[in-house]
This record gives sequence, structure tokens and C-alpha cells, in this order.
Amino acid sequence: MKPVVVTGPPRTPSALVKELGRQGVATVHEAMGRRGLLGHDLRPAWPGARAAGTAVTALCLPGDNLTVHVAVELTGPGDVLVVTTTEPSLEGYLGELLTTSLAARGVTGLVTTTGIRDVADIETAAFPAWSRVVNAQGTIKGAVGQVNRPITIGGTVVSPGDAIVADADGVVCVPREEAAQVLAACEQRTAREAGAREAYRRGRLSLDVSDLRALVADLGVEYVAWAEDK
Repeated sequence: MKPVVVTGPPRTPSALVKELGRQGVATVHEAMGRRGLLGHDLRPAWPGARAAGTAVTALCLPGDNLTVHVAVELTGPGDVLVVTTTEPSLEGYLGELLTTSLAARGVTGLVTTTGIRDVADIETAAFPAWSRVVNAQGTIKGAVGQVNRPITIGGTVVSPGDAIVADADGVVCVPREEAAQVLAACEQRTAREAGAREAYRRGRLSLDVSDLRALVADLGVEYVAWAEDK
């Protein structure tokens, strides 16, 4: 892999990113047609963490975080640093020192398929971070991979400048070109859910609110009394 650092990629407009962040991961994922999730195993470092921003991507070598140090210089206000590796690697690539640097640059969050460490300090600083594991084992600094090139996490391609939304449900990526369309779909979904929520509060069943009874019948479901179920 040739070491490459790309500067100045286009970014999703900040207003769109903020609104997508307000919608939350589950809503955005569903509104996209159940696309965009970065796997099921990225978890927040502390309860209640939320983040939304534009992706700065870093592709690192296994056990080597020099690329992260290079990538930090490319981050700025409203960005989320998204880190992965050419092969699975669970060392603690980032800790409190690097997240302090990211926070000082206005970065809104960190997402990494590696490990992180110093999580108590990261929580105290309230810096939003998602990782696969917590791992005190550190890394070396011997090689540079690529910064601001498309990467793939959990089967989803993350390009620099895409919108990243992260919360307790995980992390989702919205392609920059689709951000406005996805936000509109989110708002429609939120409006529908508000109506359904009120119906549930009044005691109505989801089978009726979502018109599922005909589907259940078409699937051949038979209701049988306990005494007759032989």
C-alpha cells in the first residue's frame, strides 16, 4: 500500500450533519433503506456519548498508529476521525492524549475498529469515542498508511467528507451526496413514529397501527385455543 495523504476533500454541509445527528443512528439507518451501519460491534466508550460530523478517514497498518498522528493534522471543527486497519488489529491505537488533541481542533468524535485506552479520562473529558474494544496495549510508529481515502468498515464504504452519526445504537455513515435526501426521509419517518407512539400510549396494538393483521393472515397464521392445541 502506497502511503498517501489527501488534503481538502469536500465535506457534507454542517447544517445537514447536525440535523442527521439529531435523528439518531437507528432512524438514519432505517431511512437509508437499512444501509450505512459500520457493523454491530462498535460501542461508545461511555454511556450517553453522541456525535455527528464529517469523516476524516485513516487506514493504518496493524499495530501501528503513526497514520493516526498524521490524520489528526487533517481534522478540523465538525469532523469525526474514522480509523481502521488493513488487517484486524485491536491494540489501543488512541488514548486520552490524542483525544485531547482532537477535541482542541474542534473534532466532534472518534470512531475506530481498533482498541482505545484511557477510557476513564476520555469519559471525564466527555469526548465521544467508539471502538471495538478497550485495550491498554499500545502500538508502534513505523509506517504511514493512507489518510482521506475511502475505507470499508462492516461492509460499508466510508469516504472522506461523508456524514457520520454515532450514539448508543452504533455508528452509521451517510454518503455526502445523499445527505439531504436521507435527512428528508428521516423527518418523514420521525413524523410517522410520533403518530404511532401516541397510538401506543392510548393502548392500540402495533398489529393495528402498522396494519399487520392482513400480513399475518396471509402468512397462514392460525389462532388455536389452549384446550384445543393438540
